Amino acid sequence: MKDILHQNKEFAGIDYTNQAISGREFDGCTFKNCDFSNTDLSNNSFLECLFEHCNLSNIKLNGAKLQDVTFSHCKIMGVDFSGCHDFLLSVEFTNCSLDYAFFGRKNFKKTKFTGCSIKEANFTDTDLTEAKFADCDLLRTVFQNTNLEKADFYSAYNYTLDPEVNRIKKAKFSTQGALGLLAKYDISIKQ
Repeated sequence: MKDILHQNKEFAGIDYTNQAISGREFDGCTFKNCDFSNTDLSNNSFLECLFEHCNLSNIKLNGAKLQDVTFSHCKIMGVDFSGCHDFLLSVEFTNCSLDYAFFGRKNFKKTKFTGCSIKEANFTDTDLTEAKFADCDLLRTVFQNTNLEKADFYSAYNYTLDPEVNRIKKAKFSTQGALGLLAKYDISIKQ
């Protein structure tokens, strides 16, 4: 991976653990079964890339550009997305483990989270307008000063969020899930 620009390449089964890779551009690349755990991917550009069955736990993304990047069946635990470059930031997560991730102070409008474990993650000061959490476990995830307008929580579960400190206008909740909006009141509701 010594080249600066990588276009339409596939990287499969490679162990990048504990390495520092920076100053690279990846355009239309696919990463399959790669281990990036504890790797510093700061200051790289990923455009229309796909990560499948990769371990990206504890990666560093300071100054990284993620544009139209899809993560499928990946382990992305403990990752701090707040250092990512803001310009055209767009990602999608399918069947990923995003436990302990930090998404704070970023624009994740229309981001799709499908079948993901997002336990004890943090979305403080995040814009999640029109985001979709389909069949996602949000146990002990923090939503604080978060814009959740038009966000879809219909099939999400185990979430609690305070409507008084988050913007939830026109957000979508199931009847069962809406109980997570009342958690702070420590009340008992019989069904």
